[in-house]
Amino acid sequence: MTRAAAVSTLVFCVAAFMAGGAAAQGTAYVSSEKDDALTLIDTKTLAVKGTVPTCKRGRHIQRLPDGKLMVACTDSNAADVIDPATGKSVRRVPLGNEPEAFDISPDGKTIYVSNEDEAEASFVDAATGKILNSVKVGKEPEGVKVSADGKTLYVTSEVASLVHVIDTAAGKVVKNIKVGKRPRRMAITPDGKELWVTNELDSSVTVVSTANHEVVATLPFEVKGVRKEDITPVGITMSRDGKRAFVALGRANRVAFVDVAARKVTDLVLVGKRAWNVALDQAGARLWVVNGLSDDVTVVEVDGARAIKSIPVGRVPYGVVVVE
Repeated sequence: MTRAAAVSTLVFCVAAFMAGGAAAQGTAYVSSEKDDALTLIDTKTLAVKGTVPTCKRGRHIQRLPDGKLMVACTDSNAADVIDPATGKSVRRVPLGNEPEAFDISPDGKTIYVSNEDEAEASFVDAATGKILNSVKVGKEPEGVKVSADGKTLYVTSEVASLVHVIDTAAGKVVKNIKVGKRPRRMAITPDGKELWVTNELDSSVTVVSTANHEVVATLPFEVKGVRKEDITPVGITMSRDGKRAFVALGRANRVAFVDVAARKVTDLVLVGKRAWNVALDQAGARLWVVNGLSDDVTVVEVDGARAIKSIPVGRVPYGVVVVE
């Protein structure tokens, strides 16, 4: 090969690599319960740029430690693993019956999943899909959250109004924490000291100390002109500095900005119908809110707490992940 040809080949390969990498960058991925596909949104233009077919009734979606995406498909009893660089499914992982939410161990080797119909939390080998352990929990388990050190797993039970504390090494429940009615999702503060739990039918968040697993505070939500029963918090996320929490208030069609230290709502932003789940971009500048009944996603500027655009997506959108 001549030097010119070698240089040309190198340039081509580098360009191809950069193009492939660029496909994964600057994209929000939104799951849909009705369309069996992910909607892809360009984070700069805020325009839909395509869809990726996936398995049936896609719900919780999360980025894996290796950069790939995983979406739980409740009606397929499996998770679909998607490579953002190619926009294609690379494998399916069995997750047991009726999987809805999950979390990944810090080393990426174990998937912790809630199996609603079985009232179980399953430990699944991420490589093989083999169920390593199943732990009985309360009826209709939903939220799943693992601690940063991987030693503790938290699972909510909607019917029992409990958060189950599971020792991942022993594979058993070590404590049950009474929280509000119908607990749904959770977030752990970046310092690891508190677990925040949304209570859908109590219009509140329960704050739990991770040191002793005792409730230390309850934060109620109020929205002027909205009945309490229509304030139904579900999705929650934390800013990277741990100063703010963002809570989707469901049928109240708002997202709440919460001062974590003061445990006080500082702003309420009007978004779409049934604000369901939320995600921040890497910079923490924009909050992405999934609206399950208006079939769209609202993008909110964190500074100024204002909605800047609502983007139509698939039918009954559920979760969102932002890749930048």
